[in-house]
Amino acid sequence: MSDVLKVPVTVITGFLGSGKTTLITQLMRNPDGKRLAVIVNEFGDVGVDGEILKSCAIPDCPAENIMELANGCICCTVADDFIPTIEALMELNPRPEHILIETSGLALPKPLLKAFDWPDIRSRITVDGVIALADIEAVASGQFAPNLAGVEAQRDADESLDHDTPLSEVFEDQISCADIVLLTKSDLANPAAKEVAKDKISKISPRPLPMIEITEGQVDPRVILGLEAAAEDDLAGRPSHHDGVPDHDHEDFDSAVFAIDDLSTPELLVDRIKRLADEERILRVKGYAVIAGKPMRLLVQAVGNRIRTQYDRMWLTNEPKQGRLVVIAEHDHLNTSAIEKILAG
Repeated sequence: MSDVLKVPVTVITGFLGSGKTTLITQLMRNPDGKRLAVIVNEFGDVGVDGEILKSCAIPDCPAENIMELANGCICCTVADDFIPTIEALMELNPRPEHILIETSGLALPKPLLKAFDWPDIRSRITVDGVIALADIEAVASGQFAPNLAGVEAQRDADESLDHDTPLSEVFEDQISCADIVLLTKSDLANPAAKEVAKDKISKISPRPLPMIEITEGQVDPRVILGLEAAAEDDLAGRPSHHDGVPDHDHEDFDSAVFAIDDLSTPELLVDRIKRLADEERILRVKGYAVIAGKPMRLLVQAVGNRIRTQYDRMWLTNEPKQGRLVVIAEHDHLNTSAIEKILAG
């Protein structure tokens, strides 16, 4: 089959809370005339991002074109999840003209690129490009490496030590695999932070990378779609810390889902999540909460102690009116009893 007939796929990667879902929402609203489909891969079984995107569905990207793979890394479940999902999208009528894949914030993009060489799909799709999102303030402050001061002290004391943490390796792999980097939350960052973030990223990338500052996911789709990178044929130019490792999993990270009682105000939940970040080294929290007297559910998205909440929709009559949060931490730092106690207040 000719390459012209292959459906282009854009892989959107980025660290926890970097703005991937916001970007895809904007692309759905402004698809540059393309009929889109979206695959969302989440870490944890509460499908927050998929539901957000489905609530934004439009004729050029209807809800049936948005598919969610939860509770498992997309590149670790190729045969069971990824291939059948791609095949299902390709069977839609009309067929999507462009597919967006939002990876988990913990995912390594390169193993996903390797999946595009599977016989069942390699003649039908191609990786148009890999877009990496990077939160300017987080990169500038080194938040992709927890306890950076302690890491630096160890490195200064013994230069032979491997001072890379799992978080820094994930971030570096995402940047090294990218064709374009989108620097997100530009409106919140000062000029000095922007320069620091750009300098760090340029030192990570094996080749010069375009870096574009964006706010609230707003970018001209012509800039990031239609790159024709055929990234699956350029694996050697996208180095990874995990090159040579046959398989990988997320043993560096743990996640758990917690049911939470109804709350009187959103501020109570914000305070408790801040405690999780400060006392339990929690990386990411996302999910929903019930606020007493409010008919709408409260959407919660947190990276460290940076927390955003909003009422996203009415509770449905056929769904349990129960708050649930996915909590993600580095391996051996997910103390479920301590987390339950903090969330209970």
